[in-house]
Amino acid sequence: MKTTKKLGIWMDHSIAHLMEFTSKHFEIETIESKFTNAVKNQSLAKSEKTMYNKEKGLLQDYYKKLGEAIKNYKRVILFGPTDAKTELFDLLSEDERFLKIEIKNTDKMTANQQHAFVRDYFSKA
Repeated sequence: MKTTKKLGIWMDHSIAHLMEFTSKHFEIETIESKFTNAVKNQSLAKSEKTMYNKEKGLLQDYYKKLGEAIKNYKRVILFGPTDAKTELFDLLSEDERFLKIEIKNTDKMTANQQHAFVRDYFSKA
């Protein structure tokens, strides 16, 4: 993604939709977590501890990819229905480059609703 000023990310624990806010149009990228139900079931078949460790490691990779995508933006809004946005925020807030991140709770949204949310959010500020 190109370096722009504003980024909206609708996310949960499995997928993140990154939307660059520009005056012309949205550019979208999707980042998916590698912790799928199949991986969960495979790990859980071995033991609950194995599943927990696998989930923790794969979520860390997912959050690291998102951090890399976010680092060149001046303002970022994380929104979505789960605690994933808060977990990402807590992880990234230890680095002062990520102090420009805000969080909003929302429900599940269609792509059009996500775009409208980002447009409205950044248009007000």
